[in-house]
Amino acid sequence: MFASKFYISTLKEAPSEAELVSHKLMIRAGFIKRLGSGLYSWMPLGLKVLRKIEAIIRFEMNKAGALELLMPAIQPAELWEETGRWTLFGPQMLKIKDRHDRNFCFGPTHEEVITDIARKEISSYKQLPITFYQIQMKFRDEIRPRFGVMRAREFLMKDAYSFHTSKTSLQETYETIFQAYTNIFNKIGLQFRAVKADTGAIGGDGSHEFHVLADSGEDTIVYSSMSDYAANIELAEAIFLDNKRLDAKESMIKFDTPIQKTCEEVAKLMGVSIQKTIKTIALVNQAKEVNEFFLVLLRGDHELNELKLSKVNGFENFRFASEEEVKKHLECSPGFIGPVGVKSSVKILADKSVSILSDFICGANEPKSHLRGVNFVRDLAEPILYADLRRVVAGDMSPDKKGTLQICRGIEVGHIFQLGNKYSKAMKSEFLDENGQVQILEMGCYGIGVSRIVAASIEQSHDDKGIIFPINIAPFEVVIVPIGYDKSSEVKASAHKTYNALKDMGVDVLLDDRGERPGVIFSEMELIGIPYRIVIGDRNLKEGKVEFQGRLDQESKLIDENYIVKEIKSLLAL
Repeated sequence: MFASKFYISTLKEAPSEAELVSHKLMIRAGFIKRLGSGLYSWMPLGLKVLRKIEAIIRFEMNKAGALELLMPAIQPAELWEETGRWTLFGPQMLKIKDRHDRNFCFGPTHEEVITDIARKEISSYKQLPITFYQIQMKFRDEIRPRFGVMRAREFLMKDAYSFHTSKTSLQETYETIFQAYTNIFNKIGLQFRAVKADTGAIGGDGSHEFHVLADSGEDTIVYSSMSDYAANIELAEAIFLDNKRLDAKESMIKFDTPIQKTCEEVAKLMGVSIQKTIKTIALVNQAKEVNEFFLVLLRGDHELNELKLSKVNGFENFRFASEEEVKKHLECSPGFIGPVGVKSSVKILADKSVSILSDFICGANEPKSHLRGVNFVRDLAEPILYADLRRVVAGDMSPDKKGTLQICRGIEVGHIFQLGNKYSKAMKSEFLDENGQVQILEMGCYGIGVSRIVAASIEQSHDDKGIIFPINIAPFEVVIVPIGYDKSSEVKASAHKTYNALKDMGVDVLLDDRGERPGVIFSEMELIGIPYRIVIGDRNLKEGKVEFQGRLDQESKLIDENYIVKEIKSLLAL
């Protein structure tokens, strides 16, 4: 491609609303143009990157035996009403009406549509297992779109769905797609981790997320220092090995804490470890006909894992208590509350780490007061339940008991689910087994945020000059910069010779024939992330040399003009 025939539109500065590095650089590099809130046009440079990612995904999905199709973006409400998600999906769903006043939505996902296809097209076990996939724009009406394409309202997604006769078959395909995803992200050139995750609104039994590791990631993931274990922090189990509680040695005493409210402040005042304090959290259980006020106890240095609490039987639907509710039930303002002396109607749950504490410190349920030397049985009843309710912290033992947990940030770019029969049962998607009996289909669901990968890659790899793309998704692999292109026939001839040789070899090469100053071209090519640069000028040509530099190289090097193509061939392993 000749630069004069391509559309390159870069900016020196990013707009003020751009927050993340990827958003700033994609705008500056001319990859995307904002149309409206959370809506972006993909310009030629950005689209090239997007298409290269799509090609890698298609290759690996096809290799895994998946079949590509394309489903409508606009979906009838009737399908969503069958699964109950028309109302449950929430305000993220953009609902529209046609001229006949019939309800539709702009598809945020396609479980209902693909299940409708399956129930119409699949009738026998002989057709199974089968996996379909598509690459298509989705729309979710984010309340506050931000970070460019990282959290846009319209986004490109690869979604796949598999159908099976049994859970065993589902598990086999799940593992196949897991490997396909691993191949995809490796081939793109990303540093990533696959982590155990919650199934969320999609539902199902098993789930893994694929995270690109980046400091700007919205998700916190944990991994073992000595094994392959990794999980979203919300799913990571806190291993508890010590089950022995020491005998009480102190009497319970109340002491003044005039301005100290947090466990850290109270521990510092008393000169004790924060691990000797208990944090009391007031919540309201909304699963009952009447809202039920209850308390959760955590060690002072721990944080509540809301997802784990929501999985405790009978406490699936809770919220944090308001200040008025705390005052009503404990006759005290938040900051000084505790489990001692509360009404018998107030249920108390505790994290497992609390179970071994003795002579601990907690709130006194009196303003500006705390208690020390508190012990279970003697001063208050044992909680009704001890469970894993906390978020893990760095240094905790890994759940597989191999090494300790480390914590990092990640950007979710893929998510796979074992759906089971959640959708097939609701929509009566059935098949006849080998005995002629009617059975419900088992399903899997597998998504990749294609447009998000572009931003995630930039977040992971950039510098003060611009984007550093992995070679397989860069808009061009090589740029040729001829100095004095319009003034020197030798330079022009050498540039064309090198360009044609690289093109014939299958290299995605850009020849910058625009006649701009070298410094301007260098800055622009570094900004858009082209991995390799060849500079051709009269001075070096007289010695039969051209200048070569990789995007991450500190210095350029001179290479024989006749060997530059071989150098590129070697680097690209062609």
